[in-house]
Amino acid sequence: MKLFVLRSLLAALLLTATATAGFAGAWTAKKHAFYEKFAFNYYYSEDTFDKTGSRHRASDNGKFTDYDINNYFEYGLLDNLTLINSLTYKWLYNDNDLIISKGYGVGDVDLGARYKLLDSERIGIVSTQLLVKIPGPYDRNDPLPLGNGQVDVEVRLLYGRSFYPFLPAYGNVEVGFRWRNEAPSDEFRYLIEFGADITKELYGRIKLDGTMSLDNGNHLGAGGNPTTTNNFDLGKLDIAMGYKITPAWGVEVSYRPDIYGQNTAAGANYSLALTCKTP
Repeated sequence: MKLFVLRSLLAALLLTATATAGFAGAWTAKKHAFYEKFAFNYYYSEDTFDKTGSRHRASDNGKFTDYDINNYFEYGLLDNLTLINSLTYKWLYNDNDLIISKGYGVGDVDLGARYKLLDSERIGIVSTQLLVKIPGPYDRNDPLPLGNGQVDVEVRLLYGRSFYPFLPAYGNVEVGFRWRNEAPSDEFRYLIEFGADITKELYGRIKLDGTMSLDNGNHLGAGGNPTTTNNFDLGKLDIAMGYKITPAWGVEVSYRPDIYGQNTAAGANYSLALTCKTP
């Protein structure tokens, strides 16, 4: 699986090297411009990826559900510097052979900044991003904790190019490293993205969003939450369609199945979002 990931990254780099300027993960917002996405997410899992990567029914017959409301916000402090914030409120439910447990409240908070290093018509966009995950006001010892209750720091390199004027489309590749405090393993992060305008108002996007554990942490249980194990690999395929209601407002639906992994839950996420940006 790790060989597959490396090959996919190489293929994406070769693909995006032929493109020409667009709007994706590597781009920064103009000064004082903003982008906001308010989403309702539903995640359901009754399967698990074991330590060999095989997918099967959870051993405790658990059915895990995560309903959440997420607000993602970007603001252009400068033309080449964008501030990032993500805040989530969760309702969790886990029903297994042993116990039914519930949890709700504010989850982990993401704070970050993206800085544009290079903007070239010939080469494309190159940016770097710093992200800090701060644990929310929950107790990680709860029967169904909302997270690991520790701080993460991530550094990421992003590269994007557009296919315009040949196609109204773009490609984006990201690689990063996440340091995780205390027990959890550090992680290698990667993302491969392709998006396109289908009509003037309708657009689509597909991403492969992956996490690869360095296996340098403690192998502890998830404390009732199968999505918060300490050492795991996970690959998610994110398929989205959006409609631009006005130049500023839009709606978006997405389906994000877990397609491969190790030592974590195997499920799918469904999302409905309202987006707003500087016209």
